[in-house]
Amino acid sequence: MIDIVIPNNNEEEFILVAEKLGFKGICFLYEFNDYSAKQEKFVNNGKKIKIYNGILANHKDIRKISTKLKGANVFIAVKSSNNDREIIEKSSADLIFSLEENTRRDFIHQRASGLNHILCKLAKENKVIVGFSLTSILNAGNKHEVLGRIMQNIKICRKFKTKTIVGSFTGKPFEMRSVHDIMSLFGILGLKSSVFLKEGDIKQKTS
Repeated sequence: MIDIVIPNNNEEEFILVAEKLGFKGICFLYEFNDYSAKQEKFVNNGKKIKIYNGILANHKDIRKISTKLKGANVFIAVKSSNNDREIIEKSSADLIFSLEENTRRDFIHQRASGLNHILCKLAKENKVIVGFSLTSILNAGNKHEVLGRIMQNIKICRKFKTKTIVGSFTGKPFEMRSVHDIMSLFGILGLKSSVFLKEGDIKQKTS
């Protein structure tokens, strides 16, 4: 059970909170320009939980990563944007998250949830994980809409057997929640199996 967070020089606080909340590991996502400098900063020596590192990329970064880190085992996460199909279909991303956060108008009979059967099939074919963000729910001004979109996306991912995970995806340790609370919430929303990132999902070795 690995949580995913986006630190801002507060890694130690994240580690302490993650330990208290019952996580076995934590994955720090860094922007591409910071990744090389920070990936070795926090190691597992003396830590109760395993520490992983990854890149928080956008569609422009993907091209740089492919060139500068060619052959490297790097975990790459991308937040949803207007380039989701390109990211899922043509990039080296491992995870795309917060698809329900994109500002779209809901249709009359269906929510504009950011995901459809085409993207689900592509994600499965290209082994891209679909991630759901706890922070998207906590910080949403329109929680009922976001929850509805997440439920719809979970349903379509289950239908097409697309791999899904949940994570905090927050820059603030106090926004993290316990393993039990997260499993309970997303169980209600439709995730019926294990919901967290696993070590096998991360291509790189631990720090």
